[in-house]
Amino acid sequence: MDDTGASLQATMSAMGREAREGALALRLADADTRTRAIRAMSEAIRADAAVILAANARDMEAAKANGVSGPMLDRLMLDEARLAGVVGAVAAIADIPDPLGVETARWTRPNGLDIARVRTPIGVIAIIYESRPNVTADAAALCVRSGNAAILRGGSECIHSNLAIHAAVERGLEAAGLPPSCVQAVRTPDRAAVGMILAGLDRSIDLIIPRGGKSLVARVQAEARAPVLGHLEGLCHTFIHAAADPAKAAAIAVNAKMRRVSVCGATETLLVDRAGADRLLPPIAEALKAAGCELRGDEAARAIAPMQAANEEDWTCEYLAPIIAVAVVDGVEGAAAHIARYGSGHTDCIVTEDAAAAERFTQLVDSAIVLINASTQFADGGEFGFGAEIGIATDKLHARGPVGAEQLTTFKYVVRGTGQTRP
Repeated sequence: MDDTGASLQATMSAMGREAREGALALRLADADTRTRAIRAMSEAIRADAAVILAANARDMEAAKANGVSGPMLDRLMLDEARLAGVVGAVAAIADIPDPLGVETARWTRPNGLDIARVRTPIGVIAIIYESRPNVTADAAALCVRSGNAAILRGGSECIHSNLAIHAAVERGLEAAGLPPSCVQAVRTPDRAAVGMILAGLDRSIDLIIPRGGKSLVARVQAEARAPVLGHLEGLCHTFIHAAADPAKAAAIAVNAKMRRVSVCGATETLLVDRAGADRLLPPIAEALKAAGCELRGDEAARAIAPMQAANEEDWTCEYLAPIIAVAVVDGVEGAAAHIARYGSGHTDCIVTEDAAAAERFTQLVDSAIVLINASTQFADGGEFGFGAEIGIATDKLHARGPVGAEQLTTFKYVVRGTGQTRP
């Protein structure tokens, strides 16, 4: 290892040690202190709006010069409205119930032992993410709310935006009397820092959360020496059942795809029940086209409405663009089979007025989020009332779906006795 590598290793190792200290400070802090810190973060971000937007403009200029375009550029961009949303999300996290110390169960054994299961912080969480500077604020606030120290490593394409937001976060911590080690940001774009985080920083890291493209998540899952909370791509489906209301179906399909095409909750495949396809697909296809969406359909879909031909790759493509794949399927079972074969377990929806069909869909589709008669773009922690999210977990262990403050906790058992000994 050369001098530069040794210096980075020393810096990252120090971050790990300081994060352990920050985790202890947060675990010992009361709920009011953590609430004050989060509110102060929100106010500091609001006060620094001009600085943050200037930093973001610098990132945007560099990204465009490097050929970044499309969804990644959209995710990177901040304007006054989006930054106001960041401020609001952080403030909302301050207002959600504090998850720590909550007894989720309590019982007494015949021998008199009183046993309680109590929510506690996980410890030190490393979040590795791309493009989205709002994650810096969301992750900081959620980790403080849940009593976890955070090490944030954003993408090099948004480093100036991230550091500007992180400076406001540090001021919020300071205002509440908490050390800056509670939330640290990696200040170098050197990719070697990611490898050091994945190695665990001398066992300082308790959980790693990747938020980004498929290649980032795959690398983290392959190389991490600490537990990983997975967030796979959003191969989301909207299934139009034969008993769907046509107007409702069209409105949901257009919103699910086109409200914002670059989010992981955007629908990428439209499934249409064969029994109602002749009636339902043409108006939905027209509504999507009118909104600027390109349709790629299977043979049955193309026989009903004009669209380009889909190939096998379209069923597994997270377009993050105004493109949607369309397939005609045989009822709820056919839709569920298509989702099981091609989906990522993220978010899937049925549109129907048949309650039995809706219930059957929720039983058959094993995704983190299953919706009935609502846009897949509701796959969002803020919309779930979590204030914000670090991501949508598609794993089945520990947490699943939007990862908010409560999902960033674990538990311990507190056992109270009166002198019992085991025979």
